Amino acid sequence: MQKPYFSQDEYEHRWVRVHAEMEDRGLDSALIWSRGGGTYERFQDVFYLTNYYSTQSGAAEDILDSYRAAAHCAVLLRRGHEPVLIADDDWWNPELLATDHIVGSFDVIETTANLFRDLGISGAVAMSGSGFLGLKYFQRLQELLPDVEWNFHDDLVSDVRIIKSDQELEAFREGGETVSRAMNALLSALHAGKSESEAAGEAARVVYGNCGQVNLILIHHGPDTAEELTDNPIAGYSSDTPTTGEIARAWVYGAMFQGYWLDPGRTTVIGRKPSAEQRRLIEACANIVTALMDAIRPGVHIGEICAIGDRMREEFGGVEDQMSHRWPLYGHGNGLFWDPPFISHLYSGKHKVFKKNMVASTETFLALPGIGGAGFEQNFIVTDDGVELLTTTPMLEW
Repeated sequence: MQKPYFSQDEYEHRWVRVHAEMEDRGLDSALIWSRGGGTYERFQDVFYLTNYYSTQSGAAEDILDSYRAAAHCAVLLRRGHEPVLIADDDWWNPELLATDHIVGSFDVIETTANLFRDLGISGAVAMSGSGFLGLKYFQRLQELLPDVEWNFHDDLVSDVRIIKSDQELEAFREGGETVSRAMNALLSALHAGKSESEAAGEAARVVYGNCGQVNLILIHHGPDTAEELTDNPIAGYSSDTPTTGEIARAWVYGAMFQGYWLDPGRTTVIGRKPSAEQRRLIEACANIVTALMDAIRPGVHIGEICAIGDRMREEFGGVEDQMSHRWPLYGHGNGLFWDPPFISHLYSGKHKVFKKNMVASTETFLALPGIGGAGFEQNFIVTDDGVELLTTTPMLEW
């Protein structure tokens, strides 16, 4: 029987921290929504608080009942009380869950309304989940609970999740070993003359073998890597086989262990004998990512990292590629998905200074006309005096 990875003390410490955040915001009650059961995940907050993950696919939401809200679940938080899990099922394994207070049915909205009535909750209540809770589900909740005044605090739990516990950091280290082995397998397959799809399969084999979950494996090769992330978007990789001398770029990302998200990227030249221009492009890209990472430590502002990246990119020159245009950043936080801070001039959030026990990445993309595009990304833990690298696949293979 599978047992929870984290201790009960770990979950109770999380509850204390979130209750403290609620007190700081003047909140007595909060309803925290999540959505799992699919490839576009918003499972993080409920999973963080209770270890509950929905395995509903979501496909039956409107077919069986227009307010069913399959794959949605929630946690009711009240200061001074243990969290109540609102499951999207009436069958669960209590040994996997951190709280003993559980209600659930296939109609999550109705179950939530009944719980509020039973507990006599009315007036101002905080809610997290406005970015993905369907409008019709929210309207139905308003109809069922007319005496509740909803105030959105989507960052209530995520603000707490940014700083990782010792147990979470151990999970990240396990995930780092997995994704590094997966990337090693992917690159080895490409150099051995296998197709992009075969290389993706080798990486996935490693991840699934360690009970991880792949969100996307992105592989592309050739000079048009500057214009296209992939030429087969539905998969992320094609059935084509790179030839000796071609640039190949790869990303492996997903929930690598216990839901914790890592997303390293690498660029190579098949045969490991780059031309002078290929070498200049790839080594410059790798050097930027390493320099950014080496500059991070507690107290450093994201603006300082952006300035280093801007200077090094300007010194290199080159042309804008699709990835730089799509993701105008130099990295981001990592958690149960991408977290703040986002290392970008466009980031307007409140988490702009690195702190100890954040997990984060640095990344960048460069391109040369007629040569192609290069990209790298590293994941690491912020420590007292620098970083601890999680993604150990070599940056350069020559």
